[in-house]
Amino acid sequence: MDKKPVKVTDLTLRDGHQSLFATRMRTEDMLPIAEKLDGVGFYSLEVWGGATFDVMTRFLDEDPWERVRLLKEKMPNTKLQMLLRGQNLVGYRNYADDVVDAFVEKCCDVGIDIFRVFDALNDERNCTAAFRAIKNC
Repeated sequence: MDKKPVKVTDLTLRDGHQSLFATRMRTEDMLPIAEKLDGVGFYSLEVWGGATFDVMTRFLDEDPWERVRLLKEKMPNTKLQMLLRGQNLVGYRNYADDVVDAFVEKCCDVGIDIFRVFDALNDERNCTAAFRAIKNC
């Protein structure tokens, strides 16, 4: 019997500060530890998505896309993961399918390797466009 390896994903850079600090951790505070996290051997690091996009633009005056680019530079050996709210993307309403396509494509372009997709209503129809866009990345 072949044993499948356990793959560990760390969520500290997305969910850790979302729960503890209302997602207010700045990119400059993440970069010093990024290389060390890259050396741990995690399967992936969830670094983006959920409330991060909104908080970065509304409260931190940071470019969310630049965060992913910078983290990818510091962590070339670890897959970067994001939390995607299905048809809501990283927002609070449904977006058109072409917007979903463009957003997912941009995420791939800046360095997102894995998408963790959910819908708050558990309605799989709200994930269909995102799944299709991710497969096309």
